[in-house]
Amino acid sequence: MSLPATQPPAAPDGIVLRVDCWAAWAPGLASQDDWRAWLRAPQPLPADGPAAPPLPEVPAMARRRIDPLGRAALQVAYWAQQDVDAAALATMPLVFASRWGELARSVAMLQELARGEALSPTAFSHSVHNAIGAQYSIQRGITANVSAVAAAEVSAAAGWLEAQALLAAGAPAVLLTVFDAPLPSLYAHTGLDATLAPPHAYALRLRLARAGETGVLLSREAMLEQPAGALSPNLRVLQWLLDPAAELHQPDGAAGWHWRHVVAR
Repeated sequence: MSLPATQPPAAPDGIVLRVDCWAAWAPGLASQDDWRAWLRAPQPLPADGPAAPPLPEVPAMARRRIDPLGRAALQVAYWAQQDVDAAALATMPLVFASRWGELARSVAMLQELARGEALSPTAFSHSVHNAIGAQYSIQRGITANVSAVAAAEVSAAAGWLEAQALLAAGAPAVLLTVFDAPLPSLYAHTGLDATLAPPHAYALRLRLARAGETGVLLSREAMLEQPAGALSPNLRVLQWLLDPAAELHQPDGAAGWHWRHVVAR
């Protein structure tokens, strides 16, 4: 389903994209209605919720090797492509964006290495930043471009820019997955994860295409004052996408990223 847009002045030069459909998962939040209700009044989700979605689309032998973060990302990927025919899906570029990726796997392996234990080849192959995208392309038989990006708090913007470049190069549509999980407890002292992000993995999936009359424009601009939010930066993007009257500024160094709903030229 397409997201609505307001009628502000025409967009400046840039590629305006539309969201053809979206899907998201977090513990206790699966349907679009669940997410809309929660994003209107965000609050910590119960820590005893399901750690991962069921992911029935993936065979059990492969599914059992996938951690909760990967299962969340794969689940929303399957949900967002349900109405895409197999031929179109096989050639549709994929972008996976995550700030931390499978960091918990990497930490566990480093601890095993410090104890002098043998490392699992499967754990290593699933820990690299493009592992989840590779899993999806293998399960779906996809031969199109698969990208994995990371850009700290603005990883969602980085994924959007990657999708924008692919669409500018001629792709008819791009599937963008934005996903993360809380930092391992080893990093609790850093304060980098002090948000209302769910206590387990979460994932957001957007199917993007070049806009017709209305859409979304992401631009790099001088940073404007933006009130601090309790949501993780990734989930703030989803919250903003569902509010056609809002604008979103995300700081990134000396400048920042400006998200707005526009009328495309």
